[in-house]
Amino acid sequence: MADNKDLLNVLWSGADVLRGKMDANEYKTYLLGLVFYKYLSDTYLAKAYDLLNDESPESLDEAQAQYEEAVKSEDAEDFLAELRSSMHYTLEPDMTYISILRDAQNNRFNREKLQAAFNRIQESDELFNGLFADVDLYSNRLGTGDQKQSATIAEVIKVLDGADLIHAEGDVLGNAYEYLIGQFASETGKKAGEFYTPHGPAQILCRIAMSGQEDKKGLQVYDPCMGSGSLMLSCKNYSKEPDYIKYYGQELMPSTYNLARMNMFLHRVLPENQHLRNGDTLDADWPTDEETEFDVVTMNPPYSAKWSADDGFKQDERFMDYGGKLAPKSKADYAFLLHGFYHLKQSGTMAIVLPHGVLFRGASEGEIRRILLENGSIYAVIGLPANMFYNTSIPTCIIVLKKHREGRDVLFVDASNLFEKEKKQNVMNKEHIDRVIKLYNDRKTVDKLSFLASYEDIEKNDFNLNIPRYIDTSEEEEEIDIRELSESFRDINREINECNEALLEMFGELTFSDEDIKGAVEEFIKVFGEV
Repeated sequence: MADNKDLLNVLWSGADVLRGKMDANEYKTYLLGLVFYKYLSDTYLAKAYDLLNDESPESLDEAQAQYEEAVKSEDAEDFLAELRSSMHYTLEPDMTYISILRDAQNNRFNREKLQAAFNRIQESDELFNGLFADVDLYSNRLGTGDQKQSATIAEVIKVLDGADLIHAEGDVLGNAYEYLIGQFASETGKKAGEFYTPHGPAQILCRIAMSGQEDKKGLQVYDPCMGSGSLMLSCKNYSKEPDYIKYYGQELMPSTYNLARMNMFLHRVLPENQHLRNGDTLDADWPTDEETEFDVVTMNPPYSAKWSADDGFKQDERFMDYGGKLAPKSKADYAFLLHGFYHLKQSGTMAIVLPHGVLFRGASEGEIRRILLENGSIYAVIGLPANMFYNTSIPTCIIVLKKHREGRDVLFVDASNLFEKEKKQNVMNKEHIDRVIKLYNDRKTVDKLSFLASYEDIEKNDFNLNIPRYIDTSEEEEEIDIRELSESFRDINREINECNEALLEMFGELTFSDEDIKGAVEEFIKVFGEV
């Protein structure tokens, strides 16, 4: 069975072929797209072999051979119909990865044939519409001229042959995929960071959002700023019924939306459990015509993004119950928060990552925050270390919200010092994550780490949630013993005097043949003695 290390080595070798020809944000599109194509093709052949033999193939070459024979048989029509029903897509025998690999190995690689394979998958089912739209096989980025461009793609095809995708466990393949996304994010910085949430914050957020819902069958998870879908998919790690989770997600960027779709399949999420959409979360509410409330809401939206804040949104059900106030045009943070909260079930939990400014900024944000606190909607505030995310170095926090609970107290956790420093980013390891989760679950005051604030405490602070107002992390200055300090000064002064006397004695023993030098030294001794 393929393990994570083997897959990473192969996938990273594929990246080496493209590195230098284009930046990481571009070559990740090619590499991840081709990986996904190989996964779909290999899985398709394995399924075809299983239908014919009721067992898994020993090799893809064997599966390819039997598939080629099957499509020529009298029962081909029924066989292909059953295959399509199972897989939701089709591939002609000459469109499989194995077939195209053979072409590449024999210097017969044809980009048109690979593009035809992409098109066939995309046209098979609505699930796959536009999935490979960003993989431009004719881009000048691949090289100058048809020959070099084809050679680059062919080389990646050959390298990826080393990735055994059909024998990889779902999470191994999916996690390897997400690892690469994270590596690309570290290379590209801000652009890639828009769709990747580092491991530490992601695990904290998901463990909190899933708390108390681990046993629920048919759990519904929602992320309206899903990026690559990693936050939603992380939730399955904490479910006892992961195969029954339904995922609802929306993403603005088409290329990132496609990544999320690929990621769902790589994590073996059934098509009927995928409900993903490419769209603007704030501009038009979604979903509205299917499930509209969810057990779990996870979010890492773009920080302090601009939005229209049009007056018409004051009548929008998502935003209308907050004193006629909207998030300001220059900072959509609370617009994202309220959108997610609107779609949360009464029994659910929402966890969102936002910059610290949402905790204390005034004006309309202050009014929205006050109403949320009056309603008891804000359950906890967790301050994260700075420099955790690829797209910003500013400190962020996790805000936990619940709709229906007793009490209006708020737990504050200061995790700003729970990290290890690496080259580019600070990292939270398992020990740090577990520490935060324990503080959250215990829900009590721990010196310099957490504080359970009553509603009255918060009201006295004018509904300001800035963590230092509730948790004092300053270190007490060590008391100075004046008597001990005076004695130390006295000892030091005595040692200085002894050294000076010894130095003067040494100068006094010197002899000189030059009268000018002798005079200068005697003058120095006189001045030094006065000092």
